[in-house]
Amino acid sequence: MKADEVETLQRVETYSIRERQHKVSIPDFIDPAAWQREHSLRALFPSVLKGQDITAIVDDFVAAQRRGRSCLIAMGAHVIKCGLNPLLIDMMRRGWLQGLVLNGAGVIHDLEVALIGATSEDVAQNLGTGAFGMVEETPLLINAALKQYDSAQNGMGLALGQAVAEGDYPYQDYSLLASAYRHGVPVTVHVAIGADTIHMHPTTDAALLGQATYRDFQRLTLLLRGLHDGGCYWNIGSAVILPEVFLKALTLCRNTGHAVERFTTVNLDMLQHYRPEFNVIRRPTQDGGRGYALTGHHEIMLPLLYALIVEVMDRG
Repeated sequence: MKADEVETLQRVETYSIRERQHKVSIPDFIDPAAWQREHSLRALFPSVLKGQDITAIVDDFVAAQRRGRSCLIAMGAHVIKCGLNPLLIDMMRRGWLQGLVLNGAGVIHDLEVALIGATSEDVAQNLGTGAFGMVEETPLLINAALKQYDSAQNGMGLALGQAVAEGDYPYQDYSLLASAYRHGVPVTVHVAIGADTIHMHPTTDAALLGQATYRDFQRLTLLLRGLHDGGCYWNIGSAVILPEVFLKALTLCRNTGHAVERFTTVNLDMLQHYRPEFNVIRRPTQDGGRGYALTGHHEIMLPLLYALIVEVMDRG
């Protein structure tokens, strides 16, 4: 080392570690003893990074319940295929959800669960033969329900909910559509024509389908008004369609004179994508509110959030 380099190092100024600001301290650490003593799941989360976020999401959800603000869950079909319907049904039973927002695939899988207690085909196995999506019952039942319950007041969610709840569906107790209908929870369904298997079926009436899903878009704009000043909107497992629909419905609310501000948004998915980040987390809350991203598998993260909420709500 050269002499001038040594001299430079000798001029280095230091200060005490006690004078430094720190991002993490012992009060932020988890407390296993509290978990064992109080059986508090929350004690196992540090007040750092995503540990802090997940408890904040729970706190905002609980606060919305206690203040009478709306909590809406938008979700892709994979949530259903992860076996989480009973959890969401219990949230509806407890009065925690003021709306459920689904894509077209979501109602397909939900109806199949209600009908035969199973769903989700092997796409790779059936694609080569042209058999993918070509089951008979699912499109027949969905398309028939849309015709039977078509009215100026019924969107796709309400029509299918009534059809499953009042129809011959042996496993309807596991259906989100039927449970929402019974508990009076609005369901809106947002369809992209050509994206779902039932659109390949000859009984599909595109005009009827389009009108039903458009009514649900209009209904969603009414539901979003309940988010104002403390509500919660969770987007789970939809990377494109539902974030886009949410942004447009929110814009329509604000354009027509309804303030929808200061609410909490959450995107929960296995991967974080562009549209949920900007259309759910960032843009809707940029003038007030909070947006969070949680990355993880639905079958792990959603039960974890549910358990944390139940713990807080049941303890008062």
